[in-house]
Formats: sequence, structure tokens, C-alpha cells
Amino acid sequence: MNSKSTDAPRRVILIKAGELALKGLNRGTFEAILLKNLNHRLSSLGEFRMRKAQSAIFVEPLRNDIDIEEAARRVSEVFGIAAYSVAEVTEKKIDVILEAAADFLGKELLSVSTFKVEAKRSDKSFPLTSPEICEKAGEFLLERFPHLKVDVHHPQALAVIEIRDFGAYIHSRQLPGAGGMPVGSGGHAALLISGGIDSPVAGFLMAKRGISLSGIHFVSPPYTSERAEMKVKSLMEQVPRYAGHMELYIVPFTKIQVEIGRLCPEDLFTIIMRRFMMRIATILGNKYDCGALVTGESLGQVASQTLPAIACTDAAAGLPVLRPLIGMDKDEIITISRRIETYDISIQPYEDCCTVFTPRHPRTRPKLEMVLEAESVLDTEALIEEAVRGVRKYSI
Repeated sequence: MNSKSTDAPRRVILIKAGELALKGLNRGTFEAILLKNLNHRLSSLGEFRMRKAQSAIFVEPLRNDIDIEEAARRVSEVFGIAAYSVAEVTEKKIDVILEAAADFLGKELLSVSTFKVEAKRSDKSFPLTSPEICEKAGEFLLERFPHLKVDVHHPQALAVIEIRDFGAYIHSRQLPGAGGMPVGSGGHAALLISGGIDSPVAGFLMAKRGISLSGIHFVSPPYTSERAEMKVKSLMEQVPRYAGHMELYIVPFTKIQVEIGRLCPEDLFTIIMRRFMMRIATILGNKYDCGALVTGESLGQVASQTLPAIACTDAAAGLPVLRPLIGMDKDEIITISRRIETYDISIQPYEDCCTVFTPRHPRTRPKLEMVLEAESVLDTEALIEEAVRGVRKYSI
């Protein structure tokens, strides 16, 4: 660990933790999870010191060669953070603060015509009040940047000076964080992930509510290719940017699909197939301490996503099924998939087992008794046992 002079200017990331402020006596637990997630996300960049104080989290690199801008970008993807900013830290001396503000904010101030100074003084031993700090900083910056004008209502740039216990912090506007709750604070769930657009978005939205995830993917070689499996692994590699470390379970599904196709009515094929997926996902979910299953279904998007079809599917699940996309249309889902950088991977032309075995005329309003009768010809228990024995596991 490299030591730093307390007098030398240094850069840190200031974090505002959003919803965690509402957690009362449990707030400390949620903050500990957030700090753990931050450490995990930043560890490959180098060593950081993190501490909580005065309604903020301070993230300080312990080496001068650490890329603070890349660290800030990674912080922006960590759930549980409402806002963040890169700040310059200086001595709590007004002349030092003013020079540091001009240097640190100079590039931004040169690119705008109006600005405003905001000051916050949580260290009440500092000799100047917040209005006095604003006045001195405003005068100093106007002299240093004579093209500027003060606009207290709609400034193009902000110069924020915070006098805290550990030093004086100078930064511009806070940038929006990812929001939500820290991943892991809401439990663990199994994400049924296909190679399509929807399921990675569903995983992203559940991670935003604090759910840690394991992925379950069904393959049907030779009907599905190795490239289709690689596509899903690529999708899963994007999700941990927000959801943290994940396990992916690959389930062999060919024999089940062939038997359904051979013995069951074609119009019920998709419903029966999805019921088998739910049964297998429940077994894996229970084995790996998952409290729920997560799917990317959107109501009415395809024949298997009508209310009667969803009811038949859920009847086979032994865990709660969460559908965060249920009320979204495709454009909304695509917008999120582009933002989380999964869209271009999802549209690669490698089919998954659901699209390969799609019936020509699927039944949109199946009745459970009809589905149960159609399934009765299958050796359900043996088929599931064989599939579970063949599961392969990958760490993402």
C-alpha cells in the first residue's frame, strides 16, 4: 500500500447511495453489501480505500497510476448508487481550495459561458460559512475565467466545494448512478436465459432490485449449434457488469424435446416444453439456494405468453416465477438491451431450442387438464433425471 501526503491534491470518487437511506436499522447491512460489490467491481484496477461518512461513500485509489475515470465508469454500473462524482481533495485552506477548483474544473469552465458555485460545510470548524465560500470562489473563478457569467438558475456548469472532515472536496455536477439496490441484498434467483433479447434484460432488471443470479440455459444438439451456446455465454458475460459473479448451468434438452414432439399434440408442444423447463429449473434452483425463477416473458408477445399459457407453465414450477418484463412492449425491451450492450449479441443468427421446435399453430388458450392429459404419455420423471445428470456448469 502506497502512502500519500495528506497535503497533496488527490482524486476520489464520491458516492451517494440512494434508496439505502430509507433502510433504517438495516442500512448498515445494505451498505456492507454495496461496499463488497464495489470492491469486486474495482479490484482488477488496483487497490482502493473505501469508507462511509456524512451520508456519502468515499472511494480512494491507493496508487497514483490507477485510472480514476475507468473506476468511475465501473462505479456507474454498480446497483445501489444514486449518483457519483470524481472529486479533487485538498487541504482545508481557502487559498488552496480556490487554486485547486480552477485547475480541476478549468477544462469544463473553458467550454461553457455560465456557471454557479455551490458550497457545503459539514465541518463547522472551517472559518468560512457556505455563502462566504460561494462568494470567494465565484469571484476567484470569474477573475481566472473572465468569459464566464454567473447563472444561479440554469448554469451550464457547477463548481461544488464540500468542506468535510477528511478534507475539502471539489467536483462538478454529480452524475446519475445505476440506482436500485445492491446485488445480493434481495436474495438469489435462477434466470432462464435463452439467446434472445428479453432474458438478459429481465436479469438486468432483477439485479437492479438486489437479486443475485445464476443462469440456466437449455441446449438441444444437434438442432442447436455450439455457436448458439457461445452466444449465450457472451450474453452472460455482459450481465455480471451489473449483477456480479454468476454461474451458468447448461441443460441438455434434446431427448425431452424429441419425446414431446413424438408423443404429444403439436399445438401443445411449446407449453409442455416450458413446463419441463420449469421443473428442471426448480430442481436446480433448490439445489443452489434460489428463492425464485426469472424469465423474460412479456404478456402476449408470443403464443406461450398469454395468461392461460402462463398459468399452465407456472403450475409446473416449484418456485415463484418473476417476470419483470411482463408489462413491457418490445421497443421498451430493446431500448434497455441496447443500453446494457446485449442487443447486438442477442440478434446474432444462432437459434436456441425454443425457436428450433416452434409448432406451426401453437394453442394460445390451453387448459391445464388438457396439458396434463397430453403429458401423461411421457416418462416425465426419467426424462428430467437424465437431463439434470447431464448439466454442465460454468463460472462467468
